[in-house]
Amino acid sequence: MENLVDIKENDIREQYPEVLEILLRDHTTQQNIFWATENYHYLGESYAFAAPILPELITGDKGNVIMPRVQKDKEMQQSRVRDMAEVFTPSWICNAQNNLIDNAWFGRENVFNTETTNPDGTHTWIVNPTKIIFPEGKTWKHYVRDTRMEMTCGEAPYITSRYDTTTGEFIPIDKRIGLLDRKLRVINENVDKSDEWLEAAQTAYRNTYAFEWQGDSLLLAREAMLYTFIENYEQKFGKQPLLKSIQFISYIISWNVWQMDGLKGVVPNSCGDRKTIVQELFGEKEIVTACEGCKSDNMHKHNGVYCLIKDWSNKDLETGKKGKKMRFVDLIQKL
Repeated sequence: MENLVDIKENDIREQYPEVLEILLRDHTTQQNIFWATENYHYLGESYAFAAPILPELITGDKGNVIMPRVQKDKEMQQSRVRDMAEVFTPSWICNAQNNLIDNAWFGRENVFNTETTNPDGTHTWIVNPTKIIFPEGKTWKHYVRDTRMEMTCGEAPYITSRYDTTTGEFIPIDKRIGLLDRKLRVINENVDKSDEWLEAAQTAYRNTYAFEWQGDSLLLAREAMLYTFIENYEQKFGKQPLLKSIQFISYIISWNVWQMDGLKGVVPNSCGDRKTIVQELFGEKEIVTACEGCKSDNMHKHNGVYCLIKDWSNKDLETGKKGKKMRFVDLIQKL
């Protein structure tokens, strides 16, 4: 199933024009997301920590540069655990934690599936095969609009479980347990017209957020969310969605799944000493100002570039289009 798990950038570029470029976009800096890891520096300066991830660096004969963690060599896996505390969660744990969210939302247990332990001690789940029933006062549309977010998402296993990130096992659509997978399931169960399905799916994606530090993992997360959309549409309607629909979902993903230092709310490594030159009576003087946020551990006082996201429920005052730009940090209560 490796060919289903590892989404190839060459395939994206060949099958879906402009989509890879959209998935590599960072809307805060108006540039591309960057590597934010030294794991690829051996390939040259274009792969250094602060270098942007460009399409030509990950396609063509370089089409296997980025791959899921389970397919990376053991040395790279260990270095990422050591340097960035990168830990990937088995799907059964993701499922158990996502179930806790739904237990609270629905007011009952085992809505989407029932967790179970196999005779050999391994864990799995049994899918509830019947149509999801919603509690009084709530409908499937409320569920689709409910905002969910995965922090430091890695390859986003809590959002979409296309594969188990620890084993590489591909997971069929009907057995997936991610936050987005569940929204798409209820859409599939309640919508039969293509245009209505697309509108509902866009709502689901607009209300699903995640952030990640490392650029390669961020791209993998974005790709997984895109292919989840394509796979669900194909299973529902027996054909691929139009290119313009794929491009628009990619655009939503590029806003909602962004690159950020989760402890600071800024673009990774954008904080630092700021130098200014002031004129004095006997010449110029250089003044160095340290980042107040880093000194005081105050998320609201960093001098780095604060990350932007979109509130899709409100219109942007500048463009008049749906999606009000705002700083993520402004959602965090000041202490």
